[in-house]
Amino acid sequence: MAPIIKPIINPATSLPHATTVVIIGGGIVGLTAALTLAERNVPVVVLEKGRIAGEQSSRNLGWIRKTNRLSDDVPLALASDKLWAEMSKRVGADVGYSQSGILFIGRTPAEIAGYESWHNSIQSLNLDSRMVTAKQIDQLVPNGRGKWAGGIYTASDGRAEPTLASSAIANAAIAKGAVIIENCAVRTLATKGGRVSGVITEQGEILCQEVLLAGGIWSRRFLGNLGVSLPTLPTICSVLKTKPMDIKFDPSVGAPDFSFRKHRDGGYIISQRGKLDAPLTIDHLLLGLKFLPALKVQHKFLKIGLGKYFWDDLRLARKWKADSVSPFEKVRAMNPLSNEVLTGNALDNLRASWTGFENAEIETQWAGVIDITPDSNPVIDRIEKIPGLTIATGFSGHGFGTSPAAGQLAADKVMQSDTPLIDPTPYRFSRF
Repeated sequence: MAPIIKPIINPATSLPHATTVVIIGGGIVGLTAALTLAERNVPVVVLEKGRIAGEQSSRNLGWIRKTNRLSDDVPLALASDKLWAEMSKRVGADVGYSQSGILFIGRTPAEIAGYESWHNSIQSLNLDSRMVTAKQIDQLVPNGRGKWAGGIYTASDGRAEPTLASSAIANAAIAKGAVIIENCAVRTLATKGGRVSGVITEQGEILCQEVLLAGGIWSRRFLGNLGVSLPTLPTICSVLKTKPMDIKFDPSVGAPDFSFRKHRDGGYIISQRGKLDAPLTIDHLLLGLKFLPALKVQHKFLKIGLGKYFWDDLRLARKWKADSVSPFEKVRAMNPLSNEVLTGNALDNLRASWTGFENAEIETQWAGVIDITPDSNPVIDRIEKIPGLTIATGFSGHGFGTSPAAGQLAADKVMQSDTPLIDPTPYRFSRF
């Protein structure tokens, strides 16, 4: 079952005639962009085809990390650290944030060499990341019985609760003037004189000056209907949550074949870090060459297969008209089945590595679909082919941690700010 999202207060029920900015997608990046715009007194409407945060924004692991990010993605993560630290005060509600540290560990010299290589690559960024020994691992997370060769630890990394954060951000945006409408799919854009003039939804049209597409896994399909090719492919991450336990590990831990982090209720969020399901789709034929370099490096982490996802994806239209039912009305939320073989294996590996988890009881399990780009960095950019359209998507499984800064940067791009939060160059669309 999907995680239970805290409902938003007073969502709108009717479509306004016009606004300045329409945001397509009520995930955490779109909601943070809406909050930023509302704080700047820019009229904004968020349109979500299902419920806010109903897909990956509530299904992710809740990690907030700089560790092991690409070096050109670290500035966005650093900016997000500051925004996360202030988020509860900013939105007037608990988002579950804790700067509790993240520890990545390895068993082999090759795994440690990978961490050392990353550590060397970010020396100019002055992070607090440090290489650690097996003894130091035991000091950080006691009572381990795994044979670790070492690892890397970043004390300033942290965690937050996905099921709380998006709702809190949405409520704050509404309180500051944003309009959020759930169960209202955007079918396509309206244009006039060669630029965006509005959006056409299942409930009618809204006039606007700018549109931000923050549609996650659906962004490729939406853009494809407009003649724009966004190179993203799906992967599926399966997760389990245990019932509350009397274990008090603070840092989140990523091992080669499991990961875990503490939930605010005392349970633990656990996944199989060594394997993701990678369902084949028609897009693999269309985009295969763009992803070939990444596949050569990451194929051992992917469980590639042809199954139900392929046929479900094939049945959804790639082209449709503004007056016809869109794919986004047919599937309000992507809700894949959890791979209990992978989550069970992760829990077994954790039990073998740390005392205290032997009697862990599974409370719930879920899975989420991640939109992966060829270089694992998102796109946060204006689309030159369609003036008035900006996209913030393709976060490749690590968007929750950078969402505060990503949403603010997206808002900067929408309003064509001369002083964006950070240099947006790594996220330009033209790099593909």
